[in-house]
Amino acid sequence: MKKGSWGEDPELLMENSDHGVIRAMRLQELGVSSTTTYRRCGPNGPWTRLLPGIVLLFNAPPSRDQQIAAAMLYGGESALLTGGEACRIHGLRNVPDTGDEVHLLVPHERKLHNYGFVVVERTQRMPRVITRNGRPLAEVTRATLDVCRRQTEVRPVRALMSEVVQRRFTSVERLSHELAHGSQRGSAVPRLVLAELASGQESIAEIDARRVWQRSGLPEPVWNKKLHDEAGRFVAKPDAWFDDVGLAWEVDSLSFHLQVVDGFDRTLARNGRYAAAGVLVLQTLPSRLRTEPDKVAAELRAAHAAAAARARPNVRIAS
Repeated sequence: MKKGSWGEDPELLMENSDHGVIRAMRLQELGVSSTTTYRRCGPNGPWTRLLPGIVLLFNAPPSRDQQIAAAMLYGGESALLTGGEACRIHGLRNVPDTGDEVHLLVPHERKLHNYGFVVVERTQRMPRVITRNGRPLAEVTRATLDVCRRQTEVRPVRALMSEVVQRRFTSVERLSHELAHGSQRGSAVPRLVLAELASGQESIAEIDARRVWQRSGLPEPVWNKKLHDEAGRFVAKPDAWFDDVGLAWEVDSLSFHLQVVDGFDRTLARNGRYAAAGVLVLQTLPSRLRTEPDKVAAELRAAHAAAAARARPNVRIAS
């Protein structure tokens, strides 16, 4: 077989590829005939056909980077990466497992369809583009809701939406606006979680704490509000504050203290301020909210009774 210039220069095709992924049309431009491409993508050939018109220059299962590269070439210049993979590239950690799915957004007039691991969503509301790692991504609010709308379980949606708000990637208000103006398909679970977040909880642990409080039969506390002592000095911002008796409830993560160098010192300083202000504080590990909700509810009732038996400290909620 007579080789073209690509055969004489083995690096030529790789240099024109994205992680070893290339369009069949680009191969033709580099001197690889369609017949050669078809043959080399055969069962025993050195290449792999990943998607229509998209070739991997290896005979091996594609890596995640190669799947993303193939999806972006399949989608074309107007396509954006959204959903779980976009959230990961944005830097979010609590992203639901979406398997090998690569979710693309394309303008509504495009006649592009799902194929293999690529999910194509045609939309009349193309979001603002953020470029990271050389990839065009949907901005984080849209990407978050695009993955959450495809979930049927509440917990992974709580985990992701709590993280994206707590780490200030976006806000409850922006998520609510996007959810209201976007597709309503699959919106029930995100809407439920947004209602929980809007009630004042800032993390998934605090949402779990609200569920445990509901078991306790106690009056509803104030969530995530700053406390000042009688001299106007800052005391703390408890996860929950029972103002009637002056009880603070803190959901303290052990992993936080292990990961953040000064986390333990800050907790000690906070507890010192509580003690100085005469505030009784109950501390609970987040894991126990899920594994021992009834026991934690009983501890909360006991702490509330103990606080009620003492004189209420002169501490007020900051206005």
